[in-house]
Formats: sequence, C-alpha cells, structure tokens
Amino acid sequence: MSGISLAVGPRSDPDHGTERQQPSSAMLGGVMGSLRVIELQLVAFIMVFSASGLVPLIDLAFPVAATVYLLLISRLAFPPLHSKLPPSSASSSHEIFRGSTLFQAYVVLGTTVGLFLPLAHVLGGFARGDDSAVKSATPHLFLLSCQILTENVVGAVGAFSPPVRALVPLLYTVRRVFVIVDWVYDVWANRPITRSATVQDAAWVWFGRYLAVANLVYFSTNLFVFLIPKFLPRAFEKYFRMRDEAYAKTDEDRPDRHAAAATAKPVEAKKAD
Repeated sequence: MSGISLAVGPRSDPDHGTERQQPSSAMLGGVMGSLRVIELQLVAFIMVFSASGLVPLIDLAFPVAATVYLLLISRLAFPPLHSKLPPSSASSSHEIFRGSTLFQAYVVLGTTVGLFLPLAHVLGGFARGDDSAVKSATPHLFLLSCQILTENVVGAVGAFSPPVRALVPLLYTVRRVFVIVDWVYDVWANRPITRSATVQDAAWVWFGRYLAVANLVYFSTNLFVFLIPKFLPRAFEKYFRMRDEAYAKTDEDRPDRHAAAATAKPVEAKKAD
C-alpha cells in the first residue's frame, strides 16, 4: 500500500550468495498468500464495490484516469530502460527502496489499519444494517483495492520504469487522503450517539470514528513522510542513473564511435610530426 511492494527487489544473501526476495508486506504478498489469489480477490472486491452503488462516480473514474496517465508518461516521459542496460544493472532495476524490519512492521500495521479493519467494518455494517457506515468506508476500500491491484500488475509486468512505479502509490494515496477526510467528517459530524443507544451501538460508532482517524493519520504520514520525501526522489535518482548507464552502454556499442577513435589516432600522430 505504501509502494514498498514495488520498491523491494531481489536481494543478495551474503552468506549463501543466492538471491532471495525481501519481504513485501506492503503488497501483502507474504501476508495474504499467492499473488494470483490476491489479484482475483481484489478484482472481486472492485466488481462488488462498483456494482453496489456506494462508490461515487468520481472515485469510479479515478482508477481509469490514473491508468491512462501512467501509460502515457510511461511512453512519453519515463520509458523503460531495461533493454538498454547491462545485464547486471537490469537485474536490479526493480529495487528502489530497501526497508528495515521496523519499517516492514510499519507497513504491516498500515495493512491492518487500511485494509483488514475497514473491510471488517464494512462487513459489520452490512450485518447490522448500518448503511451509513458502509457508505462512508466503501470508497476508501474501493480505491485501495484498485491501488493494490495496479501495484501488483505493474510490479509483475516489469516493463515500467521506477518513476512510473513510484507514482502508482503516490497518486492513489493523494486521492484516498481526500476520501478519508470525507469519511472522518461523516462519522464524526453525521453519526451522533443518542442517549438511548446501547453500549454495543455506542461502541460500534466509536470504532468507526477511531478507525477513520487512524486511516487519516497513517496515510497522511505515509504520504508526507515517506512517499514524497523519500520514495519518489529515490525512484527518480535510480531512473536517471539507469539512463546514464544506458547512454554509456549505447556509446560503447556504436561501431562508428570505435572507427572514429581508431582513425583519430593516426591523424593526431601526423600533426605531432
């Protein structure tokens, strides 16, 4: 969810000299199981949310617009460089950010707060007949499902440059922060606790309130503390370094460059005589 799924690539194990995959907790690959199973589940979530009528039209259109934009900048602004790089550089082109164990725990916390608990809140709203709770939390879940699915596809295809891969969580997180603000306002301003409410009803309302605030705090922190100042600059830095390596390799492989260098030496020798 924070983009680490796209950042973490194969990592060399110094003890065994083999490559192993860094835990990718943001994409839930190691948390929920098979990538293919996750994709099928996310597609099911997206279809259910889209057909439920609980997601506003602007949020339904956002994934389409974001996908078109990412495809355009991938072709026009940041084309992939894998075919132009040396094999050693191309193999590590997917790794942008290598997180520590503490950071992995932070991402797992975001997975719980951002996905599991809101999903439980929506299912509980259906069971309790609380349409207001379901309607306020569903847009966030819909956009998050689209984000994770897009990150999975972009990471699996491997034909996108680091800036494009970094923009996936950035674009979706920016949009979801605004959606979560609406969620917070709705549960705090439009869902009062009456005096006649039971303890269970009051606890349910407070759970929805604190869950919305927790999502706002987590994803705002993720956006302004990690994605913008750390993840995105590293993606651009890696891309421009890859581009310089590709240009250097292209210059070395040009036959006319070698021929010009070979003919330039005798000419310089004659001038010296």
